[in-house]
Amino acid sequence: MTPRLSLSELFPDIHPEWILAEDDDLIVVDKPADLSTHAPEAERIDDMVTRLRAFLRGRGDAEAYLGIHQRLDRDTSGVLLFTRRREANAAIARQFEGRTVQKTYVAAVSGFGDRPPRGTLRHRLVPAPGGAMRALAETGGAREDRAAKREDRAASGVLAITRYRLLERRGDRALLELQPETGRTHQLRVQLAAIGLPIVGDPLYGGPEAPRLLLHAAELRLDHPATGAAASFRSQVPAAFEAWLAAAPADPYAGGVAAVERAMREAAERRYGIARAGDTTALRLVHGAGDGLPSVSVDLYGEHLVVSLFGAGEGEPGAPPRDLVLDAAHRLGAKGVYLKARPKHASVIVDARREEFAPRHASRGEDAPEEFTVLEHGLPFKVRLGDGLSTGIFLDQRENRRRVRELARGARVLNLFAYTGAFTVAAVAGGARESVTVDVSRGVVAWARDNLAAIGADPAAHVVVEADVFPWLKAAAQSDRRFDLVVLDPPSFATTKKSRFSAASDFGALAALAFRVLAPGGRLLACTNHRGIARARFRRHLHEAAREAGCDVVQMKDLPDPVDFPSEPGAESHLKSVLASVGAPSAKAAKAAPSAKAAKAAPFAKAGKAAPSAKAGKAAPFARAAKAAAARGARRGPAAPARTTRRGAR
Repeated sequence: MTPRLSLSELFPDIHPEWILAEDDDLIVVDKPADLSTHAPEAERIDDMVTRLRAFLRGRGDAEAYLGIHQRLDRDTSGVLLFTRRREANAAIARQFEGRTVQKTYVAAVSGFGDRPPRGTLRHRLVPAPGGAMRALAETGGAREDRAAKREDRAASGVLAITRYRLLERRGDRALLELQPETGRTHQLRVQLAAIGLPIVGDPLYGGPEAPRLLLHAAELRLDHPATGAAASFRSQVPAAFEAWLAAAPADPYAGGVAAVERAMREAAERRYGIARAGDTTALRLVHGAGDGLPSVSVDLYGEHLVVSLFGAGEGEPGAPPRDLVLDAAHRLGAKGVYLKARPKHASVIVDARREEFAPRHASRGEDAPEEFTVLEHGLPFKVRLGDGLSTGIFLDQRENRRRVRELARGARVLNLFAYTGAFTVAAVAGGARESVTVDVSRGVVAWARDNLAAIGADPAAHVVVEADVFPWLKAAAQSDRRFDLVVLDPPSFATTKKSRFSAASDFGALAALAFRVLAPGGRLLACTNHRGIARARFRRHLHEAAREAGCDVVQMKDLPDPVDFPSEPGAESHLKSVLASVGAPSAKAAKAAPSAKAAKAAPFAKAGKAAPSAKAGKAAPFARAAKAAAARGARRGPAAPARTTRRGAR
């Protein structure tokens, strides 16, 4: 049984409080930050226009007409107006195009200093790299006008004029009222940056770090299209502006259960597109400081929640209050809430199933079934919420699994450190012609077979191997086994009976082995969530590994995280994902391959075979060895994992 996606009230098309005004001609909404006005992609459902139309249809308006005359940047909140009848378009369009609509914004800036409390900004805006704009000084003088005419017209830009007024200042921080007289792309953001006052939370223009862009459309004034009477629509400035102005170190848990619940609901709102897509029943609702709740994550699995508390132990400085967080999560409406306590140092975890780290039963509400199925992009995966710190699927890899599914058609796929085989499930669903799934733990190997069986994967073509990845890769390279797509997502730390692995020190050597089994033109998806490995260092490891393996990397592409895993302001994402594509092997590739002696030393017994010679390796595919291992695993049944792992903030 696949439980439905619960907590549907967290994901309404439109929250009633968003509607500021509505009549036969107009509907005016208070758009939150992180919500696009209108998405250009037809398949997107999480922009304001699409959601507002769904809301209107839900009320019985079959046409749900919306005329679009105004846009706000995705990260800008505030007043957004639409027409409800085509007959109202002409009157509204004349006002916007004639610049008689009065728009008032509020922005937070730092370093206002002794500037005049009022002023007018005049610039010429020209495109800049990376989707930004650049502002050129424009005072309107005849000399500047003559100079501008001598420039190429495309380079002279478009005129932008904004009036500003100081609303409030505390120390180095200030709130400004802005009234643009023109409507240009990023006008307010680029003009303030041009005078040394980039808006807080605007990394594109060098603004100070903040959880969001502190720019808010506070008021819109125009003449009503039906009556001609003056109309004004106002939106209250969000609390985040006052909090930043006060510069007080905010404790997100000081407000009690109600405040934490509110923060969780606001975070859930940003997951609307995932939750309402209809094909996914497991996602992250809250991702720590990226959602304003440091050291806490909340994951949704069908009708249940899993709360993870990271770092300091309960009651220690900086630790989130356990009962408060659990109570707030339970108030979201889930059937039950499970707890995972994740200490800062993995070395203290001897058994991840101990009650102090992962209570077997729900800490609030009802227990979930011991094992049940969730959906991700329509694919089924078995999860166990009460069986240790991990649940059976790492939700931060959802979009990477989608990419693997798209790349897998006709490919030979290798999934290393495969855990419960989720990447392999995606590859098989995408049309992989064969796959090998490798993990050292007998328990998760059996789990991976169950996941593959659930989608009807042919066990002869899609084999699962219980083996240590390092020796398995060495033997695979020696026997000329090659793959078109390799997935490499090791834990940050792992310990087996014979070896220890640390991503910080061993990832380069591991990646070199993975590159050696790539076919010409193949791709390596390499991931780490070790917080001590910066993205630049991770890419450097991969370049060095490719050179060591004799591979020519023709492209190395950083992959973004899912939207439900936002980074902490000013920090890199916990997950670094790179897709490396290789060309033909270089001449030194053969020299880099392991010797036959090394291959014989590899523990192939776990894969069901003695180590083959190079000749035998070419003649006998790995599928035969894996098939024997699969049969042996079926006889033994599930067992406890053979390693301990830590996968960071997952």
